[in-house]
Amino acid sequence: MLSNIGVPGLILILVLALIIFGPKKLPEIGRAFGQTLREFKKSTRELTSDVMEEFEEDKKNATK
Repeated sequence: MLSNIGVPGLILILVLALIIFGPKKLPEIGRAFGQTLREFKKSTRELTSDVMEEFEEDKKNATK
């Protein structure tokens, strides 16, 4: 999805964000977005590891 934006589109988005939110609010929004993305990645990793653990348990039980 984001790979289709390109550099000109990204620059346009950043300029619009700067106009809409202003230079004082933009760093706060960036930090909040970064924290949200970090939490999402952490949750995804935990979910993936839980599913993989269950898969390994099922695989061990099937071979017995």
